[in-house]
Amino acid sequence: MARPLNILTLSTLFPSAAAPNFGIFVERQTAELASRPETDVTVINPVGIPPPMFRNLSPYRSLNALPDHEQWNGLDVYRPRFVLIPKFGGAQNPERIARAIMPLVRNLHEQRPFDLIDAEFFYPDGPAAMRISEALDIPFTIKARGADIHHWGSDPKCLPQILAAADKAAALLAVSGALKEDMRALGMDGDRITVHYTGLDQDKFKPVDRVSVKRELGIAGPLFISVGALIKRKNQALVIDAMTSFPDATLMLAGTGEEEKAYRAKAKALGVEDRIRFLGNVPHDELPKLVAAADIAILPSRSEGLANAWVEALSCGTPIIISEAGGACELVRSDMAGQIVEQDSAAIANAIKAMFANPPAQQDVRDTVRDFSWKTNGDALVKLFGDIVKREVT
Repeated sequence: MARPLNILTLSTLFPSAAAPNFGIFVERQTAELASRPETDVTVINPVGIPPPMFRNLSPYRSLNALPDHEQWNGLDVYRPRFVLIPKFGGAQNPERIARAIMPLVRNLHEQRPFDLIDAEFFYPDGPAAMRISEALDIPFTIKARGADIHHWGSDPKCLPQILAAADKAAALLAVSGALKEDMRALGMDGDRITVHYTGLDQDKFKPVDRVSVKRELGIAGPLFISVGALIKRKNQALVIDAMTSFPDATLMLAGTGEEEKAYRAKAKALGVEDRIRFLGNVPHDELPKLVAAADIAILPSRSEGLANAWVEALSCGTPIIISEAGGACELVRSDMAGQIVEQDSAAIANAIKAMFANPPAQQDVRDTVRDFSWKTNGDALVKLFGDIVKREVT
């Protein structure tokens, strides 16, 4: 039997004790990859820390307290620090990351050579991986997930770095066909982009008896949930507006973010604050029960790749109302899955009424994502990485 491929997974998006849900989908994908006999995986999660005068501010204080090296849920994870200039230093982050992690990577590579670098977020991870690749002559791949293309790709100082990394990468991945087209529109070679859908733990995200779980939660009427950071891009303000049309409904917002104060004020001004539950950052293992208890998951984002929250809701038997963002049309292919609507509170309210008039069965909703699994996700990665290494050797 050939020796396992030695993979270096480079990801600024990765959970830690300071932010347990941050990049949880990268952790799940990496754990699946690491579980395979064909691969050994080392994770480097660069942690951005500002200059000393700002390090005691939240959230940097808790980030700076993280161990440099730890076993995180069975994964071997290094967390080297790089200098971060919040809000203004984005264009310099790839160079800063590469400079900060290069001694560590060289040391690990000398002990046991890496076969491939797996960059798990297009920016800044991709251009940083490009620098490591050039220094150590290791092939690298980059995965695009959404905001890394839509946000950073619109920055004139970052776009040239993104395109340079895309040109030099051994392969590119995208979480949806729609994101692949967005990458092509930026100037990337579409023939080199592989669509690599998210995985899913179907044993964890599964239907429940909604009536009994709602009773546990102290909820009698309709229940909606919106999972995601409370930021403008996720557009939860529209869901709060729609609540005025459903006086007996409850909305759970699972996530935190810079818009929370504004959302609380909006809920109070509309007179719906008593029916909106701000849950904060819900541990991922506690999320399935809440999502499955909801009658509808509502996620009208302005932009996405293909949101894991969409797939997880459907696996729970909970139909979704989402905007036409990213891979929405690749997931919602029938009324069983839900509806794609305009980014408008009235459109959301109308979709809710339509679903209540003809609610889909939980199993029918779940069946729409039956092909999603972490095994399928891992199989695709193992094949891609194996083919790249073989090609490089020959």
